[in-house]
This record gives sequence, structure tokens and C-alpha cells, in this order.
Amino acid sequence: MAFIELEDVVFSYPNGVTAVDGVSFSVEEGESVAIVGQNGAGKTTTVKMINGLLRPSSGRAVVNGIATTDRTAAATARDVGYVFQNPDDQIFNSTAFAEIEYGLKRQKIDADAARQRVEAAAEICGIRADLETNPYDLPLSIRKFVTIASVIAADTKVVILDEPTAGQDLVGLNRIAGIIGHLQQQGKIVITITHDMEFVAEHFQRVIVMANKRVVVDDLQGSVFRNPDVMREARLTPPVIAQALDRLGLDDVPLHVEEIAKRLAG
Repeated sequence: MAFIELEDVVFSYPNGVTAVDGVSFSVEEGESVAIVGQNGAGKTTTVKMINGLLRPSSGRAVVNGIATTDRTAAATARDVGYVFQNPDDQIFNSTAFAEIEYGLKRQKIDADAARQRVEAAAEICGIRADLETNPYDLPLSIRKFVTIASVIAADTKVVILDEPTAGQDLVGLNRIAGIIGHLQQQGKIVITITHDMEFVAEHFQRVIVMANKRVVVDDLQGSVFRNPDVMREARLTPPVIAQALDRLGLDDVPLHVEEIAKRLAG
């Protein structure tokens, strides 16, 4: 069994509005997946069922062999770390250090070990100098790295990033890319929700496209971004690199600069 299994999950709110309607996919250990689609497609609701913040109205969400309905959200959170799109929905401590350390204290991690993990996570996220600062005295883009660091410090098997590139400049984008690369090297499952197709093309091979509360396609990014029917249904614009390759007639070249350079040089 894969580490994450969604089996025909449906989620409806108490008012009867259905946000996710029959979604199924699995994610193996060490995989990285980008989930893309327009607002209202069901992306965030889907991943919240993975980390236990929401429970399926029907179907099953299974993490590490256990249905999320059979454990508390806190227990699921030991396996699945979730970084909210808006860091202000997540931050409540008076210093960045305390924010990153909070989950470790709840796990009763030894104080010295917790400090080491906080400092290591802050280093990875480029916020070591901000640890004693109140997060709300930091720009929104930097607050995002505080919340990412809190999940890295928790050392969960799964890391979910909800719109990590939103509001980031080039420096921030490169930092996000480095963090994802680090997590991938550590063998973590990385699930990223994003509208940034250029970022997906550069950093993810597997792409799940959602539209109308369902999965439209789950495939390698080259196939996804070169499928006009899928792009049209999901109301997405393919990354510039995919558009350029199509115009050049290089529809069999992976969407990576290195591979393109090799093909053109050959």
C-alpha cells in the first residue's frame, strides 16, 4: 500500500455544498507531487483530508496504513505537516523561535534536541537571524518561511505546501526551490498546491490536475502541460517553456532547460 491513499473521497459542507467529489490517487514514499487547478477546484480541501483537518463525507483517506477517521487530527499531524497558504492562519507565538518550537514541545522533545532542530530548520529556510523576532514584525513573505520551518522541524514524513510561491520575489522563489530540493533529498513526500505553472515545470515531474472538484488527470508534467484539452478544462495556461517547445516542434523533449540545451546542441 502507498503511504497516502485517497479512495473515492467526497467532502460536503454542512450547508450541502460539495467541495470534493470522488477523488482518488495515491502517493508513494519519496514522491513529489504538484496539485494544480483554479480556485474552487477542490485542491485545498483534498489535502486537508490528507492531514486530518477535514474528514471525508464518504470514501477513505489513508495515511501510513491508517484511515484518518480512525485517528485524531493531532495523530495524523505527526505524519503529515501542512503549511497553510496564509501564514497568519498558522502563526500565534511571540517569536519565530517559539513558533517553530511549539510542535516539538507538544511532542515532548528534549529542550536541547528541540533547539537544534529549530536552528537547523531556520537555517534551511534562511531565517536564522529572525528567530528572536516577533513573526508579525516580519514581512508576509518571510512569515511564510517561519511556518515552513515549523513543519521541517517537526520532521514529518509528508510535507504539504499550499501556494508556497505566492508573494515571493526571485530570492524567495529560489529559497522555496532549495527547501523542496532538501526535502526531496531527505526522502520526504512533498505535495505542493500551486497556480505557478513555471515553478511546477521546473521542480515537479508528477502533476495532478483538478477541476470541478475532481481529478482531471494525474500524469507526468510533460504529458499534462502538452494536453490542450486538459489545460482548457482546468482553465490553466501551460508554462512558457512548454509553449516554446510546441512551437519548435520539440514535443518529445522534457521541460527542463538542460535537456532542451542538449537536444538543440545535438
